[in-house]
Formats: sequence, C-alpha cells, structure tokens
Amino acid sequence: MPTFEFNFGISTLVDGAIQVAIILVTAIILVIIGRWLISRLIQARIPRIREEAPEQLAARSKTLTRVVVQVFSITVLVVAIIMILSGLGVDIAPLLASVGIGSLALAFAAQNIIRDYLNGFFILMEDWYRIGEWVTISGMEGDVEEINLRRTVLREINGTMILIPNSQIALASNQTRDWARINLSITVAYKEDISRVYAVIDEVCQDLKDDPDWGKGLTTTPTAMRVSDLGDHGVDICIRGYTKPGEQWGLTGELRKRIKNRFDQENIEIPWPHTKVYFGNTP
Repeated sequence: MPTFEFNFGISTLVDGAIQVAIILVTAIILVIIGRWLISRLIQARIPRIREEAPEQLAARSKTLTRVVVQVFSITVLVVAIIMILSGLGVDIAPLLASVGIGSLALAFAAQNIIRDYLNGFFILMEDWYRIGEWVTISGMEGDVEEINLRRTVLREINGTMILIPNSQIALASNQTRDWARINLSITVAYKEDISRVYAVIDEVCQDLKDDPDWGKGLTTTPTAMRVSDLGDHGVDICIRGYTKPGEQWGLTGELRKRIKNRFDQENIEIPWPHTKVYFGNTP
C-alpha cells in the first residue's frame, strides 16, 4: 500500500511538470510567432505617406510593433500562468475575481494615461505628424520636437516648449505635409490699371520661379488669380502658387519684397490709410 501511494505521487508530479512544460513551451512559441506575425502585419497595413523616407516608415513600424508585441506577450503570459495554476489544482476563481477588481480599479485610476497611449498609438499609426513638422494642436502652434505614445512636445517660434498629453489631441493641423501654398493679397490704388498690375505681378512671379535659389522651393509659378476685394483704400489682388512643404513662408516674404520693389519702379501705388486735417477752410 505505501508503495502505491509513492508511485501515485511521482506520477502526478511528473504529469503536472509535463503539463506546465507544455504550457510554457506553447506560450513561448505563441510569443515568437506573434512577434513575427505582428511585425509583418503592421508593415503591410500601416498607411504609407507620400514623400516618406524608408527610415521614417521603419521607425513608425518599429514603435507600433513594440507596443503591440508587449501587450500580446503580457496577455499570453497571464493566460499561461492561469492555466498552470489551474493544472496544478489551484482554485483560480478567487484569483480571477481579485485580478478583475484590481484591473477595474487600476483602469479608473489610470484612465487618462490609458487614453494617452491609445490615442498616441493611432496618431503614430495614421501618421498625423512627424518630428520637424510645423503643426497646430489644441490651439498651440509649433515645431514637433518629440512624439511618443504618451505625449507630443512642441517648440513655439519664441522657443517655448509645450508638452501635450496625447489624450488631449482631438484635432491637429499640419502645415508642412506633402505640399504648401503661397496665399498672398496685394492692395493697389483704385486709379491703377488692373490688367497692367496683373501683368507686372505675373512677371515678378516668373522671375521668382526662374531664380536658381528661390525657384527650387516652388512647384508651380505663382500668378495673380483674381480681385478678392474692393476695400476702403484700394483693390485687393489675390496671388497663389504651390510650394514644397515648409517653403511657403520664406517664398511669400521674398515675393512681397520683389513686388514692392517692382511697384516702385513702375509707379504703381500701394495705398495706406491716412488722415487729412483741416483748420477752417485752409487744408
């Protein structure tokens, strides 16, 4: 009889050890396969943006892959531990209840952080903006200095650093993606011949396009599009042209300077508000 009990104990222990080993090996294999499969799926499904360098796409894919693999690995590990405890005869019902209550409490306590990571994941996945781009987020404008799953860091034009939790980002305006546009309004006096003004502006725009330095930033030649307004002091003329992303500000400033110099040469008046004062009948 004692021999029977000893053999039974050894057999149970061996069976339990084999079961634990099978669960652990299966979990490890699942993690390895999942890591490989997740990486391939993200690389295949991640949205590709025009003019995105291969290293930029690889960086986005790597970041997203790391997060998804970590979540998948933790899930597999938790399931494996629960299966091992169940196989060893441990009553896991109280444990599951405790884990559920703890998870619920943690979710309530860290719900903002969880939203940060979830929103950050989709921002990276959909490629809203990248480091070095000029964006407007939640009413704040600046250069993207850092972006991760937790937060986005902007640097304003005056050097101020702004830290924005990703959960607070509902809308982002990207001013340096794919292409940009010169959108300039020039005012001339009512006495000027608008057709002549159009011709002068178009000549200045063509000179800018032909410039070996400035012309590199233009994708089309700017032109005088239309009379946009008949204002109190003059006629507003709209000038538009397409540029490479991030080049619109410098090109707009250079175009203003060239138009001003050319108008001076052509005696085309750019009006400004002024006041005449009369003392009695004498001006």
